[in-house]
Amino acid sequence: MTDEYDLIVLGGGPVGENVADRAVQSGLTAVIVESELVGGECSYWACMPSKALLRSPQALRAARHVGGAAEAITGDLDVRAVLDRRDSFTSHWKDDGQVAWLDSAGIDLVRGHGRLSGERKVAVTAPDGSVRTLTARHAVAVSTGSDAAIPPVPGLHEANPWTSREATSAEEIPDSLVVIGGGVVAVEMATAYAALGAEVTVLARSGLLGSVEPFAGELVAEGLRALGVDVRTGVATKSVSRDADGVTVTTDGGDVRAAEILVATGRTPRSGDIGLETVGLPAGRSIRTDDTLRVPGADWLYAVGDVNGRVLLTHQGKYQARAAGDVIAARAKGEPVDDERWGRHVATADHAAVPQVVFSEPEVAAVGVTAAAAREAGHRIREVEVEFSSVAGASLHADGYTGRAHMVVDEDRQVLLGVTMVGSDVAELIHAAAIAVAGEVPIARLWHAVPSYPTMSEVWLRLLEAYGRQSA
Repeated sequence: MTDEYDLIVLGGGPVGENVADRAVQSGLTAVIVESELVGGECSYWACMPSKALLRSPQALRAARHVGGAAEAITGDLDVRAVLDRRDSFTSHWKDDGQVAWLDSAGIDLVRGHGRLSGERKVAVTAPDGSVRTLTARHAVAVSTGSDAAIPPVPGLHEANPWTSREATSAEEIPDSLVVIGGGVVAVEMATAYAALGAEVTVLARSGLLGSVEPFAGELVAEGLRALGVDVRTGVATKSVSRDADGVTVTTDGGDVRAAEILVATGRTPRSGDIGLETVGLPAGRSIRTDDTLRVPGADWLYAVGDVNGRVLLTHQGKYQARAAGDVIAARAKGEPVDDERWGRHVATADHAAVPQVVFSEPEVAAVGVTAAAAREAGHRIREVEVEFSSVAGASLHADGYTGRAHMVVDEDRQVLLGVTMVGSDVAELIHAAAIAVAGEVPIARLWHAVPSYPTMSEVWLRLLEAYGRQSA
């Protein structure tokens, strides 16, 4: 192995893999520096294991909501089988397959902790303590991700709380679990652990899912309560203590006892020990970039994925990675850079068309901006909302199907700014909305995108009909 590459990537998660892959496909040489498992947080402690934990209970609930199938169900969830299936999706926390993919893609791997040590320089400390210095001919891309944030609540650190890592990799289901937080991780893990047999309490200082339309969090709170979860909003955590029998969480609304505690109050960039200070950047903060993911003032340095703080979602990080890998190659080869809005080399969707799914009960799927954000940005908007009960495909999908779809329309340009859907399996509907938002498809043209009957996609027709009635 050489010590000089066209591109050095710090972090071997899906974002770093994609940056390196795009660059290599364009003819550059690339190396990934990784201190843990190749494949990163998403593969082993986030997206894949969490969705594996959620899917089996979701499938069982779905069957119980369809007449004929419901009568055939004679057993309950096999928790051990759920955990075993989860383990298969994490490859039992081994990265052999991911390393083999790097090799097949022509990407080198250096194991160890990488730190910037100067312009285009990365010092890698190997597990045995030896240090190797790598040099980048063209660029270094920081894709180190993020860590769970632990708020400064008295006694919380000493109580050894779970974060998303422990929650997604646990080998035993505790009798009870208290979750601090109201975001995606809090909601999804509360859903999973309630279905797996734990008595779950959620303590959310505000409401649930504050980044989406308010009705979505309200419907999810109802869904969690239907699963037996004790959802407490508007509750502040004052202190935490642990004894031999579990934890006690003291709130301004009384104490909560549980066998385990999960802290899900957000993420913090993994940038505290990667040598940013050697290139004049503050450590421990998000690394600010332009829309080509390049750090201003350093034409060789890029920050991609969670570490730049733009959008903390795996799919959005991979989207950024494709733009970054391509533009690094273009600049290295002296080719034109397409950095106009929606151009090949920019991450425009970070601002206008971010899709997200919350695998709760019910599911939440959203893309674009909320009505409140659109108004704050100065848009003249109209909101349209319909119930899924008006859609024949939803009634066929599940007996007594309930859910809601909502869209935000820019009245001046007659295009969609945001769409939110709540209900069983709406995750599979949201990409159509993402296309409409990112493509800025006029409302008049959407009338010609005819949904098949009887499918849940007919909700689009109901939304357009509702918009038309409002316009009449």
